Amino acid sequence: MNYDEYHLTLQEYLKYVSLSLAVIAAFAYVFYRSLLSFLLFLPLAVLFPFYKKKDLIPARKRVLLLQFREALSILSGALSAGYSLENALSESTEELSLLYGGTALIVREFSHLSHLVSMNIPIERGMDEFAARSGIDDIRNFARVLRLAKRSGGELVSIMNHTSETISDRIQVKEEILTITASRRFEQTIMNAVPVIIVLYIDFTSPGFFHVMYTTIVGRVVMSCCLISYLLSIHLAWKILNIRL
Repeated sequence: MNYDEYHLTLQEYLKYVSLSLAVIAAFAYVFYRSLLSFLLFLPLAVLFPFYKKKDLIPARKRVLLLQFREALSILSGALSAGYSLENALSESTEELSLLYGGTALIVREFSHLSHLVSMNIPIERGMDEFAARSGIDDIRNFARVLRLAKRSGGELVSIMNHTSETISDRIQVKEEILTITASRRFEQTIMNAVPVIIVLYIDFTSPGFFHVMYTTIVGRVVMSCCLISYLLSIHLAWKILNIRL
């Protein structure tokens, strides 16, 4: 699996199409009050799931990284208990399977590594392949250290323990940053919905208040400008809060 690519399942595709249809319907009603505008924006619903993949890729990588942190902890513990690296890998795979389930990303990757080892392929070669596919710097760093440790024949257990602790600390810092900014991302989501809610509230409490905006050319131009400004502000807020770690 190449983690820099994402293939949508049918269920995911239908889910995001339905979500985009709901948003398009809301925008068509709030800004144009026209069925024609809904039909004009309809192709965006078909394309939105492919755009959404850009968000799904880093989300999947984050899940893999968190699982990898736990895998390193288990692997380090097995090495400290006296297991060889190959046996520690097999033992870690079983524990990870109990912890996350057999279909988890890290379980599938460690199972694949164990399979490669059983075919007499060096574990560091398999880890290099996994690191390249993951596209995650912390996994690449671990693979690099593992290869150097095996090549130099040094104290593998202490090297692995130190590397595991270092990478775990880095991941912990990233998670703390995401936790700190989580409230801001939630506030952004609420603020994105506020303009639409305000228009709907005024329209409900004062019927006909926006009538001129939907029945004249000037009104439609103004609403189009409002829609463009609204979408640009959402995009800008997303760019500000989209922290790449």
